[in-house]
Amino acid sequence: METKTFKTNAKCGGCVAAIGAELNRLIPAESWHIDLSSPEKTLSVTTDLPDDVILDAVSRAGFVAQKK
Repeated sequence: METKTFKTNAKCGGCVAAIGAELNRLIPAESWHIDLSSPEKTLSVTTDLPDDVILDAVSRAGFVAQKK
């Protein structure tokens, strides 16, 4: 497994919860984290899933992510 990082437009805990609801359908909750203190609101995901699967999950939650 590798750790992938993505820049997001998440702004608050509610955003993280919405994104998390989608990510938790795919991977365990302990496999991802969003750092709201970073300027790029970095989403770190440890998984073997392709990037597009992660990006689609973030999109379904109503947010935007792009590979760093």
